[in-house]
Amino acid sequence: MSSSPGRDRLVRTLKRPGSRGQAVVAALLAVLGFASVVQVQANERDNHYEGMREEDLVQLLNSLSSASQRAENEIAELEETRSTLRSDTDSRQAILEQARERATVLGIIAGELPVTGPGVVVTVEDSSEGNLGIDHILNGIEELRNAGAEAIEINDSVRVVAQTALEDGSEGIIVDGVQLSAPYTIEAIGDAHTLERALNFTGGFVQSVEGEAVGGDVRIRQVTSPSVEIATTAEPLQPEYAEPTESE
Repeated sequence: MSSSPGRDRLVRTLKRPGSRGQAVVAALLAVLGFASVVQVQANERDNHYEGMREEDLVQLLNSLSSASQRAENEIAELEETRSTLRSDTDSRQAILEQARERATVLGIIAGELPVTGPGVVVTVEDSSEGNLGIDHILNGIEELRNAGAEAIEINDSVRVVAQTALEDGSEGIIVDGVQLSAPYTIEAIGDAHTLERALNFTGGFVQSVEGEAVGGDVRIRQVTSPSVEIATTAEPLQPEYAEPTESE
Protein backbone atom coordinates (compact mmCIF):
# COMPACT_ATOMS: atom_id res chain seq x y z
CA MET A 1 0.00 0.00 0.00
CA SER A 2 1.46 3.34 -0.98
CA SER A 3 1.78 6.08 1.61
CA SER A 4 0.23 9.48 1.16
CA PRO A 5 2.48 12.38 0.14
CA GLY A 6 1.38 14.43 3.21
CA ARG A 7 2.29 11.68 5.66
CA ASP A 8 5.64 11.18 3.91
CA ARG A 9 6.44 14.89 4.29
CA LEU A 10 5.52 14.75 8.01
CA VAL A 11 7.78 11.73 8.53
CA ARG A 12 10.66 13.38 6.70
CA THR A 13 10.18 16.56 8.73
CA LEU A 14 10.27 14.68 12.05
CA LYS A 15 13.40 12.78 10.99
CA ARG A 16 15.22 16.02 10.07
CA PRO A 17 17.50 16.99 13.01
CA GLY A 18 16.67 20.29 14.80
CA SER A 19 13.99 21.23 12.34
CA ARG A 20 11.34 23.84 13.16
CA GLY A 21 8.66 21.36 12.19
CA GLN A 22 9.71 18.98 14.96
CA ALA A 23 9.21 21.67 17.56
CA VAL A 24 5.79 22.61 16.27
CA VAL A 25 4.60 19.01 16.07
CA ALA A 26 5.95 18.28 19.55
CA ALA A 27 4.05 21.26 20.96
CA LEU A 28 0.86 20.15 19.25
CA LEU A 29 1.22 16.63 20.59
CA ALA A 30 1.82 17.98 24.11
CA VAL A 31 -1.33 20.10 23.98
CA LEU A 32 -3.33 17.17 22.63
CA GLY A 33 -2.02 14.92 25.40
CA PHE A 34 -2.87 17.46 28.13
CA ALA A 35 -6.40 17.87 26.80
CA SER A 36 -6.85 14.11 26.72
CA VAL A 37 -5.73 13.77 30.37
CA VAL A 38 -8.10 16.53 31.52
CA GLN A 39 -10.99 14.94 29.64
CA VAL A 40 -10.23 11.54 31.14
CA GLN A 41 -10.12 12.97 34.69
CA ALA A 42 -13.39 14.81 34.16
CA ASN A 43 -15.00 11.66 32.86
CA GLU A 44 -13.68 9.70 35.83
CA ARG A 45 -15.18 12.24 38.27
CA ASP A 46 -18.50 12.15 36.45
CA ASN A 47 -18.42 8.37 36.42
CA HIS A 48 -17.56 8.41 40.15
CA TYR A 49 -20.64 10.47 41.03
CA GLU A 50 -22.81 8.51 38.62
CA GLY A 51 -21.86 5.29 40.35
CA MET A 52 -22.69 6.55 43.87
CA ARG A 53 -25.85 5.50 45.67
CA GLU A 54 -28.61 7.98 46.36
CA GLU A 55 -27.90 7.83 50.11
CA ASP A 56 -24.24 8.68 49.48
CA LEU A 57 -25.16 11.56 47.24
CA VAL A 58 -27.57 12.95 49.86
CA GLN A 59 -24.91 12.64 52.56
CA LEU A 60 -22.37 14.41 50.32
CA LEU A 61 -24.87 17.19 49.62
CA ASN A 62 -25.60 17.58 53.35
CA SER A 63 -21.90 17.82 54.17
CA LEU A 64 -21.46 20.50 51.51
CA SER A 65 -24.45 22.40 52.90
CA SER A 66 -23.03 22.19 56.43
CA ALA A 67 -19.66 23.47 55.27
CA SER A 68 -21.36 26.33 53.46
CA GLN A 69 -23.41 27.20 56.58
CA ARG A 70 -20.29 27.18 58.77
CA ALA A 71 -18.57 29.50 56.33
CA GLU A 72 -21.56 31.87 56.36
CA ASN A 73 -21.62 31.84 60.18
CA GLU A 74 -17.92 32.66 60.33
CA ILE A 75 -18.42 35.51 57.87
CA ALA A 76 -21.29 36.85 59.99
CA GLU A 77 -19.16 36.66 63.17
CA LEU A 78 -16.28 38.46 61.46
CA GLU A 79 -18.61 41.18 60.20
CA GLU A 80 -20.06 41.59 63.71
CA THR A 81 -16.56 41.82 65.17
CA ARG A 82 -15.65 44.43 62.58
CA SER A 83 -18.75 46.46 63.42
CA THR A 84 -17.98 46.23 67.14
CA LEU A 85 -14.41 47.37 66.60
CA ARG A 86 -15.61 50.28 64.50
CA SER A 87 -18.16 51.21 67.17
CA ASP A 88 -15.53 51.00 69.92
CA THR A 89 -13.17 53.14 67.86
CA ASP A 90 -15.89 55.74 67.27
CA SER A 91 -16.74 55.73 70.98
CA ARG A 92 -13.12 56.20 71.99
CA GLN A 93 -12.75 58.97 69.44
CA ALA A 94 -15.86 60.71 70.79
CA ILE A 95 -14.58 60.42 74.38
CA LEU A 96 -11.19 61.81 73.39
CA GLU A 97 -12.84 64.69 71.56
CA GLN A 98 -15.01 65.49 74.60
CA ALA A 99 -11.93 65.34 76.83
CA ARG A 100 -10.06 67.76 74.54
CA GLU A 101 -12.99 70.18 74.51
CA ARG A 102 -13.33 70.00 78.28
CA ALA A 103 -9.59 70.55 78.74
CA THR A 104 -9.80 73.61 76.48
CA VAL A 105 -12.74 75.07 78.41
CA LEU A 106 -11.05 74.47 81.76
CA GLY A 107 -7.80 75.89 80.42
CA ILE A 108 -9.55 79.11 79.42
CA ILE A 109 -11.39 79.43 82.73
CA ALA A 110 -8.22 78.75 84.72
CA GLY A 111 -6.28 81.23 82.62
CA GLU A 112 -3.81 78.62 81.39
CA LEU A 113 -4.40 79.29 77.67
CA PRO A 114 -3.94 82.45 75.59
CA VAL A 115 -7.29 83.52 74.15
CA THR A 116 -8.78 85.91 71.64
CA GLY A 117 -12.29 87.14 70.95
CA PRO A 118 -14.64 90.13 71.02
CA GLY A 119 -14.87 92.25 74.13
CA VAL A 120 -13.88 95.60 75.63
CA VAL A 121 -10.71 97.50 76.41
CA VAL A 122 -11.12 99.66 79.54
CA THR A 123 -8.60 102.41 80.29
CA VAL A 124 -8.69 103.75 83.86
CA GLU A 125 -6.87 107.01 84.68
CA ASP A 126 -6.11 107.93 88.31
CA SER A 127 -6.37 111.49 89.61
CA SER A 128 -3.36 113.44 90.76
CA GLU A 129 -4.30 112.69 94.38
CA GLY A 130 -3.98 108.96 93.81
CA ASN A 131 -7.34 108.07 95.29
CA LEU A 132 -7.91 105.09 93.01
CA GLY A 133 -7.44 101.87 94.95
CA ILE A 134 -7.94 98.13 94.72
CA ASP A 135 -11.59 98.45 95.78
CA HIS A 136 -12.38 100.30 92.55
CA ILE A 137 -10.44 97.92 90.29
CA LEU A 138 -11.92 94.91 92.05
CA ASN A 139 -15.39 96.38 91.59
CA GLY A 140 -14.78 96.71 87.85
CA ILE A 141 -13.48 93.14 87.59
CA GLU A 142 -16.51 91.76 89.43
CA GLU A 143 -18.91 93.68 87.20
CA LEU A 144 -17.17 92.28 84.10
CA ARG A 145 -17.35 88.76 85.51
CA ASN A 146 -21.03 89.12 86.36
CA ALA A 147 -21.65 90.32 82.79
CA GLY A 148 -20.14 87.13 81.39
CA ALA A 149 -16.51 88.01 80.77
CA GLU A 150 -14.67 84.78 79.93
CA ALA A 151 -11.12 86.14 80.26
CA ILE A 152 -9.65 89.27 81.86
CA GLU A 153 -6.17 90.78 81.72
CA ILE A 154 -4.70 93.88 83.35
CA ASN A 155 -1.91 95.99 81.80
CA ASP A 156 -0.88 93.15 79.47
CA SER A 157 0.84 91.68 82.53
CA VAL A 158 -1.56 89.75 84.76
CA ARG A 159 -4.29 87.23 83.90
CA VAL A 160 -7.21 87.58 86.29
CA VAL A 161 -8.54 84.21 87.49
CA ALA A 162 -10.57 82.95 90.44
CA GLN A 163 -7.55 82.92 92.77
CA THR A 164 -6.25 86.38 91.75
CA ALA A 165 -5.30 88.54 94.73
CA LEU A 166 -5.20 92.37 94.76
CA GLU A 167 -3.58 94.66 97.28
CA ASP A 168 -2.55 98.31 97.49
CA GLY A 169 1.04 99.09 96.57
CA SER A 170 3.36 102.03 96.97
CA GLU A 171 3.03 102.94 93.27
CA GLY A 172 -0.47 101.73 92.51
CA ILE A 173 -1.86 98.23 93.01
CA ILE A 174 -0.29 94.78 93.26
CA VAL A 175 -2.03 91.96 91.40
CA ASP A 176 -0.80 88.44 92.14
CA GLY A 177 2.51 89.88 93.27
CA VAL A 178 2.98 92.08 90.19
CA GLN A 179 3.28 95.84 90.78
CA LEU A 180 1.01 97.80 88.43
CA SER A 181 0.69 101.53 87.99
CA ALA A 182 -1.97 103.78 86.48
CA PRO A 183 -3.21 104.14 83.86
CA TYR A 184 -4.71 100.65 84.16
CA THR A 185 -5.80 98.86 81.01
CA ILE A 186 -8.35 96.13 81.60
CA GLU A 187 -9.09 93.85 78.65
CA ALA A 188 -12.05 91.51 78.84
CA ILE A 189 -13.42 88.98 76.35
CA GLY A 190 -17.17 88.49 76.10
CA ASP A 191 -20.20 90.17 74.57
CA ALA A 192 -18.85 93.69 74.03
CA HIS A 193 -22.18 95.50 74.38
CA THR A 194 -23.14 93.65 77.56
CA LEU A 195 -19.74 94.25 79.15
CA GLU A 196 -19.85 97.97 78.46
CA ARG A 197 -23.38 98.30 79.86
CA ALA A 198 -22.31 96.48 83.05
CA LEU A 199 -19.50 98.98 83.67
CA ASN A 200 -21.77 101.97 83.00
CA PHE A 201 -24.54 100.75 85.30
CA THR A 202 -25.91 103.48 87.57
CA GLY A 203 -23.80 103.63 90.70
CA GLY A 204 -21.37 101.13 89.21
CA PHE A 205 -17.71 101.11 88.24
CA VAL A 206 -17.57 104.15 85.96
CA GLN A 207 -19.47 106.43 88.33
CA SER A 208 -17.40 105.34 91.32
CA VAL A 209 -14.10 106.10 89.54
CA GLU A 210 -15.24 109.37 87.98
CA GLY A 211 -16.99 110.62 91.11
CA GLU A 212 -15.70 113.43 93.29
CA ALA A 213 -14.15 111.04 95.80
CA VAL A 214 -11.71 109.67 93.23
CA GLY A 215 -11.75 112.09 90.31
CA GLY A 216 -10.48 109.52 87.83
CA ASP A 217 -11.42 108.88 84.23
CA VAL A 218 -12.71 105.76 82.47
CA ARG A 219 -12.73 105.13 78.72
CA ILE A 220 -14.40 102.01 77.32
CA ARG A 221 -13.82 100.79 73.78
CA GLN A 222 -15.80 97.94 72.29
CA VAL A 223 -13.69 95.61 70.18
CA THR A 224 -15.20 93.14 67.73
CA SER A 225 -12.79 93.18 64.77
CA PRO A 226 -9.91 92.70 65.21
CA SER A 227 -10.49 90.75 68.39
CA VAL A 228 -9.19 91.37 71.87
CA GLU A 229 -6.04 89.33 72.43
CA ILE A 230 -5.10 88.12 75.91
CA ALA A 231 -1.68 86.53 75.80
CA THR A 232 -0.71 86.27 79.46
CA THR A 233 -1.45 83.06 81.32
CA ALA A 234 -1.74 82.07 84.96
CA GLU A 235 0.13 79.25 86.62
CA PRO A 236 -2.24 76.61 87.99
CA LEU A 237 -2.28 76.43 91.77
CA GLN A 238 -2.18 73.08 93.53
CA PRO A 239 -5.02 72.85 96.07
CA GLU A 240 -3.80 72.53 99.62
CA TYR A 241 -7.00 71.53 101.37
CA ALA A 242 -9.63 70.63 98.77
CA GLU A 243 -9.80 67.08 97.49
CA PRO A 244 -12.16 65.56 94.92
CA THR A 245 -14.86 63.28 96.25
CA GLU A 246 -15.23 59.78 94.91
CA SER A 247 -18.11 59.40 92.49
CA GLU A 248 -20.73 56.82 93.47
